[in-house]
Amino acid sequence: MLYYITGGERSGKSNHAQNLALQLSDTPYYLATSRIWDANHQQRIDRHVAERDERWISIEEEKELSKVIPDNSVVVIDCVTLWLTNFFVDTKNDVELSLTQAKTEFDKLISINAIIIIISNEIGMGVHATTEVGRKFTELQGWMNQHIAKHADNAILMVSGIPVLIKGTTTV
Repeated sequence: MLYYITGGERSGKSNHAQNLALQLSDTPYYLATSRIWDANHQQRIDRHVAERDERWISIEEEKELSKVIPDNSVVVIDCVTLWLTNFFVDTKNDVELSLTQAKTEFDKLISINAIIIIISNEIGMGVHATTEVGRKFTELQGWMNQHIAKHADNAILMVSGIPVLIKGTTTV
């Protein structure tokens, strides 16, 4: 089962994903994909960690997500944008190679016997990127979001903290 939760920055994606995971499991996993880029980013990570209580099992993995997800688990993956950034940086901003690598890894994810709740961002709905590398990443993100949504059982768009079902039968 794959839940895809997307939306803009501060739209309530993480909170909704965590609540959903706790409805589905007493001990869900939280898979963080982020590299720590700077002090501000570390503060955001620390805030997310502080929001989770002792029921959560934390995992950190930058790219090979399928290697750390246990069978028969409920896992929140936070988030596609940071995960894609790792491919994008490692391929020196090669959109096609990054997309191929990310799709290959994602396709391994959906073969795991687990409930996966994957969080992404609709960065293409925001301010137009002013740099070429920013525009390239926005394209990468959009194409990967489409790939994930195509395979999702349920897709949810978060708008101002409200889950809007865009595919499937339930937000829970």
